[in-house]
Amino acid sequence: MELATLEQAEDRAIFIISGGAGALGKHMARVALAQFPSIHPTVVIVPQIRDADQLRAAMARVVERNGVVIHTMVDPYLRALLIALAEEYNITTIDTISDPLNQLATTFGCTPLGLPGLYQGEHEAYLERIKAIEYTVEHDDGRNTHELDQADVVLTGVSRVGKTPLSIYMSVLGWKVANIPLVRELPPPPQLFTVDKRRVVGLTIDIDVLSRHRHWRHLDASGGALRPYTDERAMEDELFAARQVFRQGGFAVVNVTNRPIEETADHVIALISRYVEYRLPS
Repeated sequence: MELATLEQAEDRAIFIISGGAGALGKHMARVALAQFPSIHPTVVIVPQIRDADQLRAAMARVVERNGVVIHTMVDPYLRALLIALAEEYNITTIDTISDPLNQLATTFGCTPLGLPGLYQGEHEAYLERIKAIEYTVEHDDGRNTHELDQADVVLTGVSRVGKTPLSIYMSVLGWKVANIPLVRELPPPPQLFTVDKRRVVGLTIDIDVLSRHRHWRHLDASGGALRPYTDERAMEDELFAARQVFRQGGFAVVNVTNRPIEETADHVIALISRYVEYRLPS
């Protein structure tokens, strides 16, 4: 078999496809690539694969890049589908989980759970989460906008749309998140339009839910509602102005109305992961 040239190796990508955060796949890629110091292929992490459509879309990206797959799929159906798609498109795959699961199941006479996300990468994942949380706290509510280019995700939207709790939740999962409030009387920071727009997600919400959030906020803070912060017409104008900012920037938009924070986070992560590649830190 003819070996690939260094140039050909650099052109190919390694895709880490996981039902969780991809910590195990990242760790394996780091260990393996350390033995090949002359090549530096792009490593694309595709996390949170939970259904067949997401998996098919991920494998289509692999085909486009003539990529190699390292997968950590513990869901037996999705693992079987990934293997079938790899055979169909002649994709090289490295299965980090199937043989250990089968051997352990046989040895101990028990059945694996088949649930993604249980492995957290231990010390490495812990350090990454700490860094992500620190970054997120330091870039909450429009602070340090000169460092937006370092964010994995930038959330933006009007006050009380849920940017901060979503940012913190995602940071615990290992994502560096900055959030930018949109105030109708003030222009957004220019850095919002200079970062990669595929990393920016605009959050919106139905007016009646936003109204409840703001009334509760000011009743707690001041003992009474304040206008125009809680004025319905003013809030409609704010949401309209925010949608204009989203269109101006070409940002993806997620409506958070009555969505659990976990579901919103999964949606945002899926949007970002679909379009943006992540290199492993050196």
